[in-house]
Amino acid sequence: EEGSFRVFSTFRLKMPKFLKSGKVVILLSGRYAGRKAVVVKTFDEGHDKRKFGHCVVAGIDRYPRKVTKAMSTKKVKDRSKIKPFVRRINYNHIMPTRYQVDITDAIKKIVTDEIFASPEGRKDARRAVKAKFEDRYLNQTTCKSEKSAAGVQYFFRKLRF
Repeated sequence: EEGSFRVFSTFRLKMPKFLKSGKVVILLSGRYAGRKAVVVKTFDEGHDKRKFGHCVVAGIDRYPRKVTKAMSTKKVKDRSKIKPFVRRINYNHIMPTRYQVDITDAIKKIVTDEIFASPEGRKDARRAVKAKFEDRYLNQTTCKSEKSAAGVQYFFRKLRF
């Protein structure tokens, strides 16, 4: 019969969230391809103008240079400079790593949706992120766990390939 079959409502299977804030990712395309970044906030279903899954990341554009024991504190400070970036990135353009970093709590307060509205907001956010990154880079020994220490060490090292 024509009306005897049942129509089942379509339901969507939930994917497990593996991209949580604090995850270290590598950007695959665009201006910052090959750079490492930390996921600050995720939007799995998208929102507003971006109707696709994306995340806000804070990453390193220019990595700190090598430091040795013989260098003076001034030289160490100069060579520890970091140039950061803050962007919204499509999930298709990032590759997650196994590492986790514990600096997202400080960065979450700085990087919000409002900062992307104006160039001044982005500049202020970059300046604040730079201070947090440099402080965390210079204080790597104050890690809570061994896993976090490995993530921080990996994050601040330039990707070689």
